[in-house]
Amino acid sequence: MVLSGCANSHSNQTQASSDAEFVLRLGHLQGETHPYHQGALKFKELVEKESHGRIRVDVFPSSQLGNGRDQVEGLQLGSIHFHIGSVAPITNFAPKFNVLNLPYLFESREHAFRVLDGEIGKEIAKGLEEKGIINLAYMENGWRHLTNNKRPIKTAKDIKGLKIRVQESPPYIAFVKSLGAMPVPIPFGELYTALEQKVVDGQENPLAQISLNKFNEVQSYMTLTAHNYDAAVFLMSKAVFDKMPKDLQKIILESAKKAAEYEREVAKKEESKYLGEFRNSGMEIEENPDLESFREAAKPVYEQFEKSVGKDLIERIRELK
Repeated sequence: MVLSGCANSHSNQTQASSDAEFVLRLGHLQGETHPYHQGALKFKELVEKESHGRIRVDVFPSSQLGNGRDQVEGLQLGSIHFHIGSVAPITNFAPKFNVLNLPYLFESREHAFRVLDGEIGKEIAKGLEEKGIINLAYMENGWRHLTNNKRPIKTAKDIKGLKIRVQESPPYIAFVKSLGAMPVPIPFGELYTALEQKVVDGQENPLAQISLNKFNEVQSYMTLTAHNYDAAVFLMSKAVFDKMPKDLQKIILESAKKAAEYEREVAKKEESKYLGEFRNSGMEIEENPDLESFREAAKPVYEQFEKSVGKDLIERIRELK
């Protein structure tokens, strides 16, 4: 049973048998050197090998299948079969995911893994199933940091008055407001131009995004705020999953877990490389900002969202640190 007749002939992808029972499309928004893509290719390799060619996975990077919301809606329709991406676009489908967008929620990567890979991670993702989507595993997009083109940022007060591009996510918008800055939602694909033309003064993103999209060319200052651990979701169309025989479902689930572990390792290893690139490009990096001032400024964000995401959920997450 072929669910998609569209094959991606990208040269980096291994060629699977043309008579595969399932031809599945996996989309993400990042380029081919991003950890997302490395995780996607690992998943493709594992699934095609373990299924002995019964499944073929075609990978479409760089927003070829549309923006984040487009791809998530494609999962619901069954026109897209897998998607790797940020949490922000799926909060409209499963509001509990908003808890992962709260600033300074996680103390460390290990803390995040304990939460995401355990019962809480499953609980947060459960709301997606009634929308026709399954979260196979949590990958990562890394820690998010601030950049700007105006001045060095050492404390939370230093950002006051700046215009900062944010994702269209209520917790991100609230966090930037709590710092006394002006949040400006801009689609990711338009961000470089917005920075270049000074529509906004700065932005916040993981190091991989900043490097691979060359934001350092149009930003002079970086502050390692690590204000959010950006968990990535690895989603699958539930309608497609349900059509597959049990043995292939098992291969999908096991391969997704292994691919997520691999992607996390890639993401972690590459962070130091990106910092080196930024230093060499002449970017001024504040490596030891006053993080306590940022955490203090972020407290009103929790007061704003604890009712909608659940104060008990926040407390359970913090207890796992």
